[in-house]
Amino acid sequence: MPELPEVETTRRGIEPHIIGHKVTNVIVRDRRLRWAIPPGFEKQLVGGTIAGTRRRAKYLLMDFDSGCLLVHLGMSGSLRMVAPGDQPRKHDHVDIEFDNGLILRYHDPRRFGSMHWLSSDSHVLLDHLGPEPLSDAFDGEYLYQQARRRSSAVKLFIMDAKIVVGVGNIYANEALFMAGIRPYRPANRVSKARYEGLATAIKDVLATAIDVGGTTLRDFVGGDGKAGYFAQSLQVYGRGGESCYRCKAQRLKEIRQSNRASVFCVTCQR
Repeated sequence: MPELPEVETTRRGIEPHIIGHKVTNVIVRDRRLRWAIPPGFEKQLVGGTIAGTRRRAKYLLMDFDSGCLLVHLGMSGSLRMVAPGDQPRKHDHVDIEFDNGLILRYHDPRRFGSMHWLSSDSHVLLDHLGPEPLSDAFDGEYLYQQARRRSSAVKLFIMDAKIVVGVGNIYANEALFMAGIRPYRPANRVSKARYEGLATAIKDVLATAIDVGGTTLRDFVGGDGKAGYFAQSLQVYGRGGESCYRCKAQRLKEIRQSNRASVFCVTCQR
């Protein structure tokens, strides 16, 4: 699933090609996304000019004069810029054509993504979200206070979008390893000092992933059509049973938490 760094990579990849440009045509080949694209969707976009792009959690927002297009990439979705005449492939469900001749193409094999036209920033998908992890509102003190009455595993705690957005499974594994915290430790049994370290680790791992273009996932490509490269520096995720890079003495242990893989070192994490 594209996570925060992949969505931010997409935003940065498409933004230079669409800012200040007018939508001249919209082609919807398949409306059957996670939520069906409604009739009249095309008319809401055509004639509008993109004033800016934003990211909120794993959602990409494109601001128009009269509203905003919200896009979620789901499990396997991607947005990329293509040239005029580039023939659509299987699973290319939506084309947004611009006055500079370029096309923003939405590709989604599993159709778990969605597109929504918003007349304001308030939407059921956005209203419940916690702070952005790279913002000043997110730090160790915030995590510590939020965790006081929560006995759930710390990994599930930091993956809760109501607590903090965008910390998906890959990056939760990596941040907990960097902070030296086992993923199953109860959230309310982590000290304030360790939450300070965890908040810093979350910021560092996400910023690094954004800088290198996200993690290489089977289905994901950025807005420029290129895959990410953060997978080359993963310390624990996807390495269950292999030797720990840090202590060299232990093989990484893999368990399941809420049907997701958690990988950690019993020596380096406690």
